[in-house]
Amino acid sequence: MSLDDVLNRIDADLQTSIDRLMELLRIPSISTDPAYDAQVDQAADWLVADLQTIGIAAEKRKTAGHPMVVGHIGEDSNAPHVLFYGHYDVQPVDPLNLWTRDPFDPAIEETENGPVIRGRGSSDDKGQLMTFVEACRAWKAVHGSLPCRITFFFEGEEESGSPSLVPFLRENAAELKADLALVCDTAMVSRGVPSIASQLRGMLKDEFTIIGPRIDLHSGHYGGPGLNPLRELSKIVASFYDDETGRVAVEGFYEGVHEVPAEQLKQWETCGFDEDDYLKSVGYSQPHGEKGYSTLEQQWARPTLEVNGLWGGYNGAGSKTVIPSQAHCKITCRLVGDMDPDALRDKIRKHVEDRLSPDAKIEWDNDLEGSPASVMNLDRPEFEAARGALSDEWGREAVFTGMGGSIPVVGYFNTELGLDSMLVGFANEDDAIHSPNEKYDVKSFHKGIRSWARILDALTR
Repeated sequence: MSLDDVLNRIDADLQTSIDRLMELLRIPSISTDPAYDAQVDQAADWLVADLQTIGIAAEKRKTAGHPMVVGHIGEDSNAPHVLFYGHYDVQPVDPLNLWTRDPFDPAIEETENGPVIRGRGSSDDKGQLMTFVEACRAWKAVHGSLPCRITFFFEGEEESGSPSLVPFLRENAAELKADLALVCDTAMVSRGVPSIASQLRGMLKDEFTIIGPRIDLHSGHYGGPGLNPLRELSKIVASFYDDETGRVAVEGFYEGVHEVPAEQLKQWETCGFDEDDYLKSVGYSQPHGEKGYSTLEQQWARPTLEVNGLWGGYNGAGSKTVIPSQAHCKITCRLVGDMDPDALRDKIRKHVEDRLSPDAKIEWDNDLEGSPASVMNLDRPEFEAARGALSDEWGREAVFTGMGGSIPVVGYFNTELGLDSMLVGFANEDDAIHSPNEKYDVKSFHKGIRSWARILDALTR
């Protein structure tokens, strides 16, 4: 029996694999809403039962929040050992009226790019998680065992900030350690272009309130002499940026940022990314980031400071002539290289506080969140082995890409378990994750299963 036997089994069982995924998608495991706690628990139970049908010693583990699912298979201590991570919780579905069908009644729909699986969690991350499980199922059915030791680790809180993740990793570090972590929560750089993420941007969140008068004031009585917090906030937000260069104007913001090596840039230039399509799909005619950097560099390798929310004053119908007492701002930064989120937070707060007018006071949200960027260890031979396996499956050379988003678990695997991670995903940019009408291409699901079978084969030769 060979790899071809496994691939043939995957092809023959595709409809059954889709049916299993549909079962999991019907469970509304929304982790951020307590109203769905029972359903999150139900999804964990479903995964435990499914893993057990493959002969995997799996169980549900309690945490202070939602449960983790942990499973093990393989006893040969000399065999390679991988940890596979995915998450089974999903985003809320609001606004519900924009969905074309019940988000938890998944179905196959035909599109111009072929059939898709429509439903919440189909791409992020249940469909991706199940590509690996189905590859293991086919391998076990053909060979009677898997080619290496595998630890399965499924989280139920990824979409709600992973509050239980680090404590769980610390308490179970000895059990979860492996040679390499495999993560399937990423996308292909372009349709049909297999991709391995080589770097992830980090994240810093902050929020502040500017306080002026003790109450909202009549703008006829105080307009002129009164300090307006919304005007203060507008001034500060404008000061974050240099309009000429597109750079962030906070002093010291770029400390720890490195330029992308020329060899990597060359690979990005030939990775199949369509800049026009990327921009036009959301109504842009040009990129608006740092001048002198390509769209991909801006997305993958440059830091940002984004204003995510501004509010204050009267927002109802008609007019209300007030000088508001308070104005509010939410910001996030995407971090690259060796940027330190804690040091950067201090720099941003100093920038804001140095620009406050007399009588303006500020309150900061101290529910602090921040994680550094992650850079994968591409010197490990497993990366080239996986790249070759993906290239064979997709009939196109696989590429090492960057990622504009953040996957904090990758950093935690490194700091808490000493594990390098390999990120391979089969989502497409139009999958509408976190949005209404989320979908996952049937081709992504099918070839994703085949890809993992090839990768397991390549990693154990």
